[in-house]
Amino acid sequence: MRLSLFISMLLIVMNAWAYDGDPDLGKQKIPSCPFCHGGDGIAENPRYPNLKGQDKGYLLSAMQAYKKGQRKGPMAEMMQTQLQRLNNEDLNDIAAYYASRGE
Repeated sequence: MRLSLFISMLLIVMNAWAYDGDPDLGKQKIPSCPFCHGGDGIAENPRYPNLKGQDKGYLLSAMQAYKKGQRKGPMAEMMQTQLQRLNNEDLNDIAAYYASRGE
């Protein structure tokens, strides 16, 4: 019984990690991103990074680190606040959206 429960939980976790993100959903989940990073992922202000065409894994990792308070810098607190309401699936979708913009 315990082994089947463990295997079920492991499959759920692995499935969550394997989710690759949906760029179309990601576009719907970025209402505040364009204010700093530009409508197409190219920031007008050089203080903000461009997101268009960035590596999906990098974007996901950066957003997760901001959300957990692990990244520091002048905009870290603002980024943490913006990302708090998003779950891992949302972050995957957003990363997939900006990564796909460079294709």
